[in-house]
Amino acid sequence: MTKKERFNQRSTSSFSIQEKGRGGGAGASLSKGAPTPSSKPLPRQRQEAPPANMRDDLVLVGEFGRAHGLKGEVRLKSHTGDPQAIADYKPLIAANGKTYTLKTVRPAPGGAPDLLIAVVDGVTTREASEALNRVQLYVERDKLPPPDEEDEFLLADLIGLSVQNEAGETVGTIVGVPNYGGGDLLEIAPAQKGPTALLPFTKAFVPVIDIAGKRLVAALPDDFFEIGKPEPGEDRA
Repeated sequence: MTKKERFNQRSTSSFSIQEKGRGGGAGASLSKGAPTPSSKPLPRQRQEAPPANMRDDLVLVGEFGRAHGLKGEVRLKSHTGDPQAIADYKPLIAANGKTYTLKTVRPAPGGAPDLLIAVVDGVTTREASEALNRVQLYVERDKLPPPDEEDEFLLADLIGLSVQNEAGETVGTIVGVPNYGGGDLLEIAPAQKGPTALLPFTKAFVPVIDIAGKRLVAALPDDFFEIGKPEPGEDRA
């Protein structure tokens, strides 16, 4: 898995916080800190932290999506730095312990580099590929190269971290690390129910990351989770 650094990028007014919608797929790999995301971000699902009984030596590298065609192909969201490199990890392990091997992968239509079409060994019908939808895929951590720098992180180590503001209050949880071409963003689900929101993944916005403590500290605007909500009286349709 390719590891990429979180750089200390100066905070400027060009950064914008955008509300995240919900759709298909999940996840992204890490790269340099983040200007404004695309004005038309690809829809993606909220990504959940691993189950509580998950082996602690497993690292999340991808997630199956919808069936593709009639011959068993399936959409796959890859979290590896080189998306197609996910096929090199054998076997891939699901949360229930079942293992999968990818025979081939290719880019999915639409241009999102981390969205693939996969042929899974032993899956030859649409019904079988439909059963894979939302199955998250892991590899053993010792099969991955360790971070070379103190400020490098694996995506799977970030997802599920609690988010605290600078006053020490827990305000949310990391559910994804998307990248729409301008740099990495943290997708944060609020502690109170509501839409997720995106924060640039830079030291200016995220001064503290405590993987062992399963938390990070973020410098959030006061209206962080309010952006994108309809105004009173606005049509929600």
